[in-house]
Amino acid sequence: MRIALGIEYDGTDFLGWQRLSHGNAVQAAVEKALSYVADAPIDVVCAGRTDSGVHARCQVVHFDTQAQRSARGWALGANSHLPGSIAVRWAQPVAADFHARFGARARRYRYLILNRPVRPALQARYVAWERRPLDATLMHRAAQALVGEHDFSAFRTIACQARSPRRSLHEIRIARDDDKISIQIQANAFLHHMVRNIVGSLLPVGRGDAPTAWIEQLLAGRDRSVAGPTAPAQGLTFLGPLYPPDCGLPAEVTLP
Repeated sequence: MRIALGIEYDGTDFLGWQRLSHGNAVQAAVEKALSYVADAPIDVVCAGRTDSGVHARCQVVHFDTQAQRSARGWALGANSHLPGSIAVRWAQPVAADFHARFGARARRYRYLILNRPVRPALQARYVAWERRPLDATLMHRAAQALVGEHDFSAFRTIACQARSPRRSLHEIRIARDDDKISIQIQANAFLHHMVRNIVGSLLPVGRGDAPTAWIEQLLAGRDRSVAGPTAPAQGLTFLGPLYPPDCGLPAEVTLP
């Protein structure tokens, strides 16, 4: 039997999603909790790995098991063995050929910036802080050059192991709400640090230190060394993947 889970987590105290031989990883905590419920070892496959300090609103995973448990039993049982910073939001049986990673048609991220002169306290775990005023309208305008299928080498970390730097970016929306700027981005898939490197390159545009055309120039130049720095991890949340309707998953992870 194959089971899919929707999981949210605060990534602050973890070294990322992927299981490691050292340090805390979200995957290890999830697999340990599920193994208690199944009374057998469980290995999970995720839709998209997140880096150290990055959060997730609805990470999707799948696993195979012979254990007979209800969907409610998997969710509540796992949550009773998970730390407070990780929660299984839902569980449900899926087809034997469902694959959390390869079945996803899109992935979505949100980056939040607190744009005010004073650093955050209550929100420090979930936003990046920028003290200088940012023009969200200029940032949005510049970012539209990234929409479409492109070589995103300028926004790819040196450690990225992807075979190709080409990705199809479906949309990127940047808007201000009071003292917060939200950057929402959807693509078929992302390169390592791609979202954070895009944000880091949009900040000079927002400050007025670079023209809106700079983002298009960076994209065309494919040179990571001249793009902006990698934005801090805490502002980034993996909103979740999107699957075809015939997968039968909850609406929040299903293509319209």
